[in-house]
Amino acid sequence: MNNSQFRILEQWLDHAENSHPRNIDMGLERVREVAVRMNLLSVPGVRYIIVAGTNGKGSTTTAITALLTQAGIKTGSTLSPHVHRFNERVQINGRELDDAALCAAFAQVEEARGEIPLTYFEFSTLVALESFRQEAVDVAVLEVGLGGRLDAFNIISADVAVVTSIGLDHQEFLGDDLEQIGREKAGVFRPCLLYTSPSPRDQRP
Repeated sequence: MNNSQFRILEQWLDHAENSHPRNIDMGLERVREVAVRMNLLSVPGVRYIIVAGTNGKGSTTTAITALLTQAGIKTGSTLSPHVHRFNERVQINGRELDDAALCAAFAQVEEARGEIPLTYFEFSTLVALESFRQEAVDVAVLEVGLGGRLDAFNIISADVAVVTSIGLDHQEFLGDDLEQIGREKAGVFRPCLLYTSPSPRDQRP
């Protein structure tokens, strides 16, 4: 496929919408493989915060971004879904990324994916991660779109995971009760090593 045929963002978005026969195809294998090809899973110097939940994800992502930006930390953030235009989904220090930068990121994803079909959201996930690398952000705040465990952003092992309030949503994908849905959203958690300072007894010669 000749990337030069797509010169404006609307053309890339139309291409992303039609590159996979299904709007939602749960699973991380495809998007992880493309991310590996693009070396996006562990970008040196970047810390990741992932935000899952039913209500409050967007406001939590926005608040974290504002706090980090105010502290002088270059921050990339994602919002899902967008309200007016796609650019809202990928922001640097709270400002939408421009069309040219997004088109360049789409081209990188398209070149890397080869024969792998990607859904619209998988495309947008990889575009966001590639944009954050190009912009050399210090922290990336990733708002989960659907669920958590099988959301495309969960290919990233985040340094901090936040789960906001849980409600009944996307039950056809996540389950019929709060326990099942909560379990899916808690899939963004990672094992951690707890440090316990030595007791005085342990410090004796």
